Amino acid sequence: MLNTSTVTEQVAAHLREDLSRGRWTGLMPGRDRLVAELGVNGRTIEKALTMLEQEGLLRSQGAGRRRLITRPQSKSLKSLTIQLLLYEEGERRQPFLLDLIHELRKLGITMVFSSKTLVDLKMDLNKVIRHVEGIETDMWLVQSASGEILEWFASQPVPAYAIFGRLASVNIAGVGTLKSPAMEQAVRRLVALGHRRIVMMTRPERRSPNPGLFERQFLESLAASGITVGNYNLPDWDNDVTSFRKCLDSLFTHTPPSALFFSEPQLYVSALHYFCARGLRVPKDVSMICHDADPVFDWQMPVVSHLHWDRKLLARHVLRWVKQVARGKASRRQTLIKADFVEGETIGPAPKLRRESK
Repeated sequence: MLNTSTVTEQVAAHLREDLSRGRWTGLMPGRDRLVAELGVNGRTIEKALTMLEQEGLLRSQGAGRRRLITRPQSKSLKSLTIQLLLYEEGERRQPFLLDLIHELRKLGITMVFSSKTLVDLKMDLNKVIRHVEGIETDMWLVQSASGEILEWFASQPVPAYAIFGRLASVNIAGVGTLKSPAMEQAVRRLVALGHRRIVMMTRPERRSPNPGLFERQFLESLAASGITVGNYNLPDWDNDVTSFRKCLDSLFTHTPPSALFFSEPQLYVSALHYFCARGLRVPKDVSMICHDADPVFDWQMPVVSHLHWDRKLLARHVLRWVKQVARGKASRRQTLIKADFVEGETIGPAPKLRRESK
């Protein structure tokens, strides 16, 4: 798993974990002891301890004196359990989930990953219901679910919170991203560079039974630029890598796209491997844009063109809802995090042979 936190944040997380396990009581060990134990410099230790002070876990007793171990006021919240229904197994490695787990633990709240994911359950409502009804929990977090599944969760007595997915048309609390303005800016930039064959690769639940709002706005952006749109621009494929690659085979057999959007970093990386195997150069032969950023992109050259949004806000919004529900204040508020278009270096002029309209 990629770890993008600073050394100070990693030290603070380690000390926070030790405090939560009750390793120390009363007074916190001094700086010199922690330096010897953790093998980092005193300045880093001091910054980490200051972070724990700001969180209410420690209280300073003045220069030269060891810090007092305290409990944050929010510890008075009753102990709760939250089940997280992930979209797919790989999603549990998301940095924002690690932040969320730490914050919840400080409140005495445990978050458990559900034993099955939506992909395991084939995004089938009946399978989801059978799975969920056998689990006792105080709250549900549901990631990237279909509208049908979110409707069901919204109708249940156990509070539920949607993380992404088709939440816009459902009366359920949740957090999503406002990507359309950034996507429209990206489309205009591609058109200005001569692109006419522009395709978006996104998961089946975003296309079926009808395209989601973001996908509809993508097609509308193309149409507004004078491009005739159809299934070519939003192609069908099943939710597995074999079908994904077959779809790319079909696209690049007769009327190869000159630019593609990818809804997730996983799809972007898979397509990049596919293009390399076919000898296609980015962006000389094909331009690529990802809807999200990813830590792995920090090691990519050329710099990946993408839609950027602040992932740290995710944990903050989820935590706020959890606190409200824990205090008996039901909320169905939805929040959107604004995205910006980062042009990067994976888009360029359309290849001359592909400038004409379909």
